[in-house]
Amino acid sequence: MKNFIIESYENSKEEDRLTTNNARRIEFITTTRIFDELFENKMKVLDCAAGTGVYAFYLANKGHEVTATDITPRHIEIIEQKLKNKKYYMNTSILDATDMKIYEDESFDIVLNMGPLYHLITEDLRQKCISESLRVLKKGGLLVTSYIPRYYVFQHIAMSDRRYVDMKLAKQLIDTGVLKHDDENCFWTDTYYSSMDEMEELYIRNGLKIIEHFAQDGMSPLLRERIDALSAAQFEVWCNYHYSICREKSVLGASNHVIIVGKK
Repeated sequence: MKNFIIESYENSKEEDRLTTNNARRIEFITTTRIFDELFENKMKVLDCAAGTGVYAFYLANKGHEVTATDITPRHIEIIEQKLKNKKYYMNTSILDATDMKIYEDESFDIVLNMGPLYHLITEDLRQKCISESLRVLKKGGLLVTSYIPRYYVFQHIAMSDRRYVDMKLAKQLIDTGVLKHDDENCFWTDTYYSSMDEMEELYIRNGLKIIEHFAQDGMSPLLRERIDALSAAQFEVWCNYHYSICREKSVLGASNHVIIVGKK
């Protein structure tokens, strides 16, 4: 399973995902706005699935001490290349978020777990990832986990490509949340799609106090052509509107990406 996930990211352009258009930028704008509200200055941060570093660099530029890891070698290569033009140091490593034994217990003030749970298709692996994140997190620290809601994902993929307007696929995603690389209608790679209730139960079961739960981008990816046609002033209004409703429960299940934050 792991090899198929790495191959998928090695052959994609993750570095362009949040910057190519305004509909995608909303995820970054909303997330960093809330990060700025939650994170104090000079925090020690582990980004355990940093991708190509968009959030890692944002936080480092804010003065936080950031460690960036990812399971995909190409992503770490891109981060290290970018670091050559930075005045600060950032520790980097190729790492599986279900096994972070290279770090000692309670090493970080914040753990960003923004990506691994998408691809851990068994409950055992998801729990390993959460357990490892909590092990390296200091008491009183924050665990930030992102997920993709299972009730949204079919709408997005079916409206993006008519090949996937298939009731069997819809039922599979709703009933199990699991998509495997060798499924007949696989549109990505091995993935797991969760729900608001499931993620809150997971956090509570692991002793976390939930302090934030918000939609990073809402339905903006489905409305990308209209959003990308907005003027700069109109786009600012749209971003502010999304921020004002991003914590509403009815919005969480209808968002492309969602984040839950808990205090250890």
